[in-house]
Amino acid sequence: MATPAQYAQDSTTSGIDRAHRTVIFASSLGTVFEWYDFYLYGSLSAVITKQFFSGVNETTGFIFALLAFAAGFFVRPFGALVFGRIGDLVGRKYTFLVTIIIMGSSTALVGLLPNYATIGVAAPIILITLRLLQGLALGGEYGGAACYVAEHAPPGRRGFYTSWIQITATFGLFLSLLVILICRISMGDRFDAWGWRIPFLVSLILLAISVYIRLQLKESPAFIDLKNQGALSKAPLTEAFATWSNLELVILALLGATAGQAVVWYGGQFYALFFLEKVLQLDSKAANLIIAAGLLIATPFFVVWGSVSDRIGRKTVVLAGCLLAALTYFPVFKALTHFGNPGLEAAVATNPVVVVADPGDCSFQFDPIGKKTFTNSCDVAKSALAKAGVPYSGEDAPAGTVAHLKIGSSATVDSFAGNTMSKPDFKAASEAFGKSLKSALVTAGYPAKADMSKVSYPALVALCAYLVFLVTMVYGPIAAWLVEMFPTRIRYSSMSLPYHIGNGWFGGFLPVTSFAIVAATGGIYNGLWYPVIVAAFTTVIGFFFLSETKGTTLK
Repeated sequence: MATPAQYAQDSTTSGIDRAHRTVIFASSLGTVFEWYDFYLYGSLSAVITKQFFSGVNETTGFIFALLAFAAGFFVRPFGALVFGRIGDLVGRKYTFLVTIIIMGSSTALVGLLPNYATIGVAAPIILITLRLLQGLALGGEYGGAACYVAEHAPPGRRGFYTSWIQITATFGLFLSLLVILICRISMGDRFDAWGWRIPFLVSLILLAISVYIRLQLKESPAFIDLKNQGALSKAPLTEAFATWSNLELVILALLGATAGQAVVWYGGQFYALFFLEKVLQLDSKAANLIIAAGLLIATPFFVVWGSVSDRIGRKTVVLAGCLLAALTYFPVFKALTHFGNPGLEAAVATNPVVVVADPGDCSFQFDPIGKKTFTNSCDVAKSALAKAGVPYSGEDAPAGTVAHLKIGSSATVDSFAGNTMSKPDFKAASEAFGKSLKSALVTAGYPAKADMSKVSYPALVALCAYLVFLVTMVYGPIAAWLVEMFPTRIRYSSMSLPYHIGNGWFGGFLPVTSFAIVAATGGIYNGLWYPVIVAAFTTVIGFFFLSETKGTTLK
């Protein structure tokens, strides 16, 4: 049994020789810059909404911005197929050199892209195209870096070595938050106008550094050995996905490892930030600082858990993290509300809002074109509450009833049926209803924004650090686990697909899915059911159907 001192020593690079240190540094530093590029968009979703989706209403625009963010994740599995095949045919080094050039260039172009007010609908179309290119490139990046480092690592140290790649994802997020905060603080109001472009343009400098570093690398020894033996796969995609024994393992790797890892990762970093900023309505700079502090505290545990996985197993650590997330997400996010917006918590407890409406009068308020107006009385009421950030529950009323709101035990606000009104009359009625609702909410104690003087910063930092700690458990050992599942000749292709379906689809769609659930149901915690269910499902599948790979010899 290793002592705490041994774990601490393993969490530094002191036990790594110079050649291997160079391999880890070069791969990890390049990946930091790639993830910096990708995280920028997620961190600036609110600004992106105003700049590129200003032609639609506020709620639809924010969902559009999240969908554009998710578009990059949608294509990641396709990037995994394209670049995974190239990586198994040509080599790891050259493949992830190409991916970084594509991704860095796409990110820099976002900083130069005219907004909606300048070129109209062409702006969001070009933005989404650039997001797709970023996603394709990132789909090929991770598998190459993971294979490259793992194939250099000595036996018994693979979890520790590859955990340095894992830590770079959080470093990339932290770097993006740091650059954004510096720009926000130094530029003030100018940041939302044009200063938001600077973090994207900074990626040009990072791209140049990354390319230079990766040009110094040599191909991995495992790949060179296969090449010298003439044993490289001639059809890696066919071998990886048309052979049932390997395809079955790919499916199990997705459902029993990466799906849960992904939702815990994106839940603990991205959704936590969205929750603080959009749901609890904290000041943007404060929310970013809280997340950044949590990251600083918990980030070292990536390499700690990578080292631990070399001793007790990758499966044990990853599934334990998924299980903890499934059990604790609800109480942790409720605690975020308690310490972040106690006024909202108190108002919900003492004066809950209930929408009393005919169920047939309520629509799912998502307009993909942004031109539809929801005029039914139930829709008017729910739309106003969503815009105000006020949670609510529903109560069925007889057919034909005009919706009304019950705020606490005494206050009532009547909605109105706007479906028969002219546009001017509907606008006037909406404004009158909005004023009545605002007055009733203020009287009931609902804050328009979080009172920053009542925010408990130490508690929020501690809670966010815990969420990131769970991220380190599930993400630190995942690269080693995936690498060890598959043979060298088809490793790049085989491991990349489940990783990017898990992280691109299950994880990447978490913010928009959870936000849509909240908007549709009115419960600010209901969006957590998505990551909780997926994490629990992965725990069960992984426990019963996946093997421990610690100690496996790479073949």
